[in-house]
Order: sequence, then C-alpha cells, then structure tokens
Amino acid sequence: MTPPRVSSPKSVNRRGFLGLAGAAGAGAVLLGAGVAPGAAAMPSRRLTDPFQLGVASGDPLPDSVLLWTRLAPKPLDYDGGMPGRPVAVQWEIALDERFTKVVQRGTETAVPEEAHTVHADVRGLRPHHEYYYRFRVGDEISPAARTRTAPAPGTAPAVDFAFASCSNWEMGYFTAYRHMAEERPDVVFHLGDYLYEYAAGVNGDVRTHIGNEMNTLDEYRQRHAQYKTDADLQLVHSVAPFIVTWDDHETDNNYADLSPENRDPAQGNDTTANFAARRKAAYQAYWEHMPLRRFRKPVDTHLPLYRRFEFGATATFSVLDSRQYRTDQPYGDRWQVSGPDQWDPKATILGDEQHAWLERSLSRSRSAWNVVPQQIYFANWDQVAGNDDGGYNDGWDGYRVSRDRVLGYVEERGIDNFVVLTGDVHSNWTNDLRRDFERPETPLLGSEFVCTSITSNGDGTASTDPGQLVWDENPHTKYYSNRRGYVHCHVSKDRYVADYRVVDYVTRPDAPLRTDRSFAIESGVPGVQPL
Repeated sequence: MTPPRVSSPKSVNRRGFLGLAGAAGAGAVLLGAGVAPGAAAMPSRRLTDPFQLGVASGDPLPDSVLLWTRLAPKPLDYDGGMPGRPVAVQWEIALDERFTKVVQRGTETAVPEEAHTVHADVRGLRPHHEYYYRFRVGDEISPAARTRTAPAPGTAPAVDFAFASCSNWEMGYFTAYRHMAEERPDVVFHLGDYLYEYAAGVNGDVRTHIGNEMNTLDEYRQRHAQYKTDADLQLVHSVAPFIVTWDDHETDNNYADLSPENRDPAQGNDTTANFAARRKAAYQAYWEHMPLRRFRKPVDTHLPLYRRFEFGATATFSVLDSRQYRTDQPYGDRWQVSGPDQWDPKATILGDEQHAWLERSLSRSRSAWNVVPQQIYFANWDQVAGNDDGGYNDGWDGYRVSRDRVLGYVEERGIDNFVVLTGDVHSNWTNDLRRDFERPETPLLGSEFVCTSITSNGDGTASTDPGQLVWDENPHTKYYSNRRGYVHCHVSKDRYVADYRVVDYVTRPDAPLRTDRSFAIESGVPGVQPL
C-alpha cells in the first residue's frame, strides 16, 4: 500500500528549542574517524538523513546513561533503507550544547540483525548532571539532544519527572509529548502502550497506521519506525532520558504470558507456539527501538524488563512488568465480573521471582519515597452496587492475592511513602491504598496516581465525575478526569506533588496545556491532599 503522510521531524525545530543552533555543522571535525572492530565503513554513496527516527537516551544511573538511535534513511521500509551489512556509528557526549566540552566519544556497530539500532552505554559520567549527545555516520550528523544522569547515593536533590502511557497514532496527535518536553523533566517514565498493534483504520481516522495488525518482526519494526517519525515524540526523547516498561499493545491486546487475547489464526495466535513466535518478534523490535541496555536484549521470548533506579535519597523507583509473567486473566478478562477466581492463590500478575525482587527492592531502599512505576490499575475498581465488589480483571483486581502480597509487605515491613504510578485506562484517577479496600477504616498504606492516555480514546470529555456509583463503591478514589495528557511530579524528601496536565483535544494539533488538578503527599503522612 502507499504509505500515508506522516509527521515530519523537521516540523519542530529541535535545535532551536534546545539552543543547539549550529551544533551539528560545527561538530563534523569533533567526531572521531575510528571504526569499531568488525564494523564496515559507511558505503561510499551518501545516505539521505539516516537519523529520521531521531535520537533518545534512557535508564539513567548516577554515572551512566544509554544513548539510542536507529539508522533509517527510508524509515517506513522494513529494512529502513539500510544496506544488509554492519555500519560504524560514532557518538559523542558533551557538557555543553555546542560540543566545545566533549567528555567522551566512541563507536558502535549497527547491524542489520538489530535493525541498525545503536545502544551505547556511556559510563564514567557525573551524577545528576546535564549532558548533550549526538551521533555521526559518514558525513551525516544527528540532531543534538539533552540527557541527565541520576543523583548520587546519599544526596537528596528534588526530582522532577513525568509519566505517561497509551499513545495511539490513529486516535490523535502527540501534542502532550511536546508540552512535556517544554518542562524539561529530569526523566520520563513511559508506562506502556507506547504504540498499538492494530491494522490500519481499526482505531480511528485522525492518522493511519501502515499495514495489517503486527505479527512478524518486519511488521513490528515498521510500526515502531512509524511512531518514531512523530515530531513531538522525537522532541520529548531529545530532551529527557526515558525509563520504559511495556503493557499489552506493544505485543497483543490483553495478552498474558503466552496466552494471546484470542486464538485468531490470522494473527498467528492459533497455537501457543505460534503466539510465542509473535511475542518473540514483538520483544525483539521493542528492545531495538527503546533506549535499553544491551544486556536486556531478549533471548527467545524473554526480555528482563523489571528493574530498579535509585535517585539518591529522594526516591527509589521499582519498575514492574505485569505482562510477561502473569497467569491468564480470570473470567475471560470480562469487566466487572467477580468471584473466587480473583482470589486464586495460584494466580500471579508478576510471577514469584519478580514479586520477591520487588520485596527486596522495597526493603533495601534508603530513599524517602518508594515509587513503583507499573502498567495497570492497582486499587480496587468497583463499579457494581452492593456487596459484590466488581473489579477490573485485566488489572490487579483480577489477581487479588498478588495485590494483597504487595500491600501486606508494605504494611508488615513498614514501608514508608509508598506510591504507585499507573497507566493503561485512558483516564486520570487518584487513589489512596489500603490492604482491604472494602473497609475504609483500615490504615492507609500509600497512594496511586493514574495517568490518562496521550491520545487513546480521542479527545475524551470534559467530565470530572465518573458517576455516583463509583464514588459510593470506591471511597479510596479521590479524583477522575477524562481528558488526555500526562502527570508531572515534583518530589523532594519532604513532599510529593503530582500535577495532572491535560489537553482538551487531540484530534486536532496544537492543543494548549492546562493543569486540571494537583495533589500532594507529605512525607510520613499516608494519603493524598488536594492543592
């Protein structure tokens, strides 16, 4: 099919935004000419802008950050328009945006087996420090970008970060990403559904996916590339490091471990072996296109994605993966159906190994705040009147023993300042957390901030009332809204402030940003307070 028109990365002047005018031109003589062992030199013919998918950084540590790019002069071709051989890619990182104070340079080998992606793990950097980086292939130099390392252990600077989820290409423009970039956060957490697997035209008509529902490695690579052509997504990647985790749509809607949404032969889901092949392709393409370190490269159907980040004595982030290890959802994943299967002691959403890892992460934390970025609705979500406590069976409601294990550990071990970050549900919510949500007199153990989508479900509505039934059945719920956007957080040792940033429409570009509501948690005092 003829590829649809996509957003041009040239439509946003990233160098102007970052104050990097002239940096690329000045940098040609600064980048070294060395070639990594085993890498082929760039072919003599000149590629046309191999950096059309932008650049990114991720997984910041106090002394390290991961730098990413993919070479793709023809980004919507399966192979990106690249030759079928290795290519040497040079990178450099500097203290200033004009690259007059370069601190490190290196060369990576981009190979066709990894879609000519680069994952440069730069070490030996200063803690909590701003850096600028770029790449070069032959005579072509990438846009320059900003990143930031994590604070050093024992220090306690305030941390500004954003978190987001659910960006569906077909349902709207990624304007919220541009607003997020303008805030220049220290780090961005993306909580899943970075892209959607559906065929062209299934989700909307604002923009159009290319191709059928993703199934093969080529198709997953092409869809990742299409999303990466978006100017606003490129912009936010060029301003802050990302810490990513996936939900379902990076592979298949509502899948659980090796159980697909349905056994559709057209999508390769008719057998477990066929779905495993599909998942393997999805995981490979995800690693290729995300700023993840090389040791996280998937092996067969496994990609180790849960991990821990210490931002000094201010916050420890324990990032979860609630898809790869879970048992199948109860009751066929039906909404608001409850029963004993939700309390099945054999059911798990994290798997025993990840559960034990989370407990170790929480117990070893020496930070003021213990933050758990993850994918799906954590609090009870009851929309059934009376004693039946309903539930969202694709969320933690479907795995109540798993949730009780987490909250029981928080209660019994006295884990302070426990905060859960959530995406998935395409609306904003704020919840206080109790071990028994049906008994509001029991102790508060923490809070949950749920971010809406970047575009999924379109413009949404102006409603801030989910209905009296929700308020009656969920006294732990404090806030709801149905617009698109993200959450910005400012965290100090003494206080956690969450601002719900929203745009009123995404079906047209350039929506203004506003703060819909703000909440604070005081250190040592569980429960959110409106500001």
